[in-house]
Amino acid sequence: MEPLYQQTHKQVHEIQSHMGRLETSDKESLHLVENEIQARIDQIFSSLERLEILSSKEPPNKRQNAKLRVDQLKYDVQHLQTALRNFQHRRYAREQQERQREELLSRTFTTNGTQKKILDIANMLGLSNTVMRLIEKRAFQDKYFMIGGMLLTCVVMFLVVQYLT
Repeated sequence: MEPLYQQTHKQVHEIQSHMGRLETSDKESLHLVENEIQARIDQIFSSLERLEILSSKEPPNKRQNAKLRVDQLKYDVQHLQTALRNFQHRRYAREQQERQREELLSRTFTTNGTQKKILDIANMLGLSNTVMRLIEKRAFQDKYFMIGGMLLTCVVMFLVVQYLT
């Protein structure tokens, strides 16, 4: 049991050092490193199963200590597995945010596009381009009528105030 325990313990420490490589890996080799770590974790789990069987076959005075050592290794490997999953989850969330950002940046927000949509809707309603131009011309003329009416109202109010005081 002791050689298998030592080998498994060494593998756990190797995985811990590989976990540090995850942060510094480039995007191309990242999946390879993740797969390598996952394969090693799976290999350690199979070794732990054998260690559990061997620890139950130890003499009674050593059995308790052997089971504690195996349980400690199991605990360490579960933490490594969780750390790997958390890293993968963060990476996936970061990639999704980058995709959404690129999608938002690729959209165009222009008033010309809005005006074109209005014209398209008007065409669907059966209004011709000539009618649309007349409506735009009328809106332009209406603006001048409104400004003129406001000025006339101000002049009338000024004259009324001057006349009454």
